[in-house]
Amino acid sequence: MIKVTLTKNPKSKPQCDNLVFGRNFTDHMFMMNYNPEKGWHDARIIPYSPFEISPSALVFHYGQAIFEGMKAYKGKDGTVTMFRPRDNFLRMNRSADRLCIPQFDVDFAMQALAKLIETEKDWIPQAEGTSLYIRPFIIATDPCLGVKISDTYAFFIILSPVGSYYKNGFAPVSLYVEDFYTRASSGGTGEAKCAGNYATCLKAEQKAKSLGYDQVLWLDGKEKKFVEEVGSMNMFIVIDGEVITAKLDGTILPGITRNSIITVLKDKGYKVSERSLSIDEVLSAQKQGKLNEAFGTGTAAVVSPVAKLCYKGTDYIVGDGKMGKITNMLYDTLTGIQKGKYEDKFGWLFKI
Repeated sequence: MIKVTLTKNPKSKPQCDNLVFGRNFTDHMFMMNYNPEKGWHDARIIPYSPFEISPSALVFHYGQAIFEGMKAYKGKDGTVTMFRPRDNFLRMNRSADRLCIPQFDVDFAMQALAKLIETEKDWIPQAEGTSLYIRPFIIATDPCLGVKISDTYAFFIILSPVGSYYKNGFAPVSLYVEDFYTRASSGGTGEAKCAGNYATCLKAEQKAKSLGYDQVLWLDGKEKKFVEEVGSMNMFIVIDGEVITAKLDGTILPGITRNSIITVLKDKGYKVSERSLSIDEVLSAQKQGKLNEAFGTGTAAVVSPVAKLCYKGTDYIVGDGKMGKITNMLYDTLTGIQKGKYEDKFGWLFKI
């Protein structure tokens, strides 16, 4: 059972043409707690507000924190849909296992999310390029200083009406290829969506932005040779018509959008390879005129074209420096399915 307590002070909704990603939040949030005696319990929808937690809570000191990201859309007829939310919750449970956080019931999480979205459906923007971003997360709450697995946890879902993830919208981005700092290595937490993975990216991202680039393209942690992913996206590179992305070997996030992109590409007859790809092979292709295009994929950005790579101080233009035809097709196809414009032939939509 999910108890619902509605706010007595509803907020004004932001204008659709002025949505900054992740800065506005709806009136309500979902929350439930965990302890060994009761398991996950006290599920409730409550007004969005600060919550009380001990300064000694384990999450602040030892980093047991995981999260997910998904979106809800509202069609012209008022129908509300989400894109593959069950897959996000399944992945969240895999992240939980890696960080020794108790598993939750995916079916119940789906019910809770549907009830929260139904409560907040008027917050879903309908303008082109907008959606309701969904952020589930779990944190360790034991008040204890000492490296240990927490006994208690809190599970939240918060919602945010959003526009484009990047400030320049769908314009091609520039990537700085990081060859000093590393994001993940074999046996680490690269495949888990945990908070610490993103904290380790910040130093390199700060450097990249100070040099005028939008994001960091990470290389593997062992040899600093093979292309892995961007901090907020999986990476795809098209060389001589072959669409290449890093294989899932435990160091990159198994993206839901990544999987969807691969499915669409194969369905349309493109050659797709999940394999190791060295930065040297990428730059060699660029010099030969065979680097056709590159793009990142993720829930927040959906598909983001790449115009330029910087490696060891030299800029390399991708294709003609503009959005490629494959990138454009994928963005149109995926957003078309998400918004109900195209047939959902893969069964990805979940209707509220």
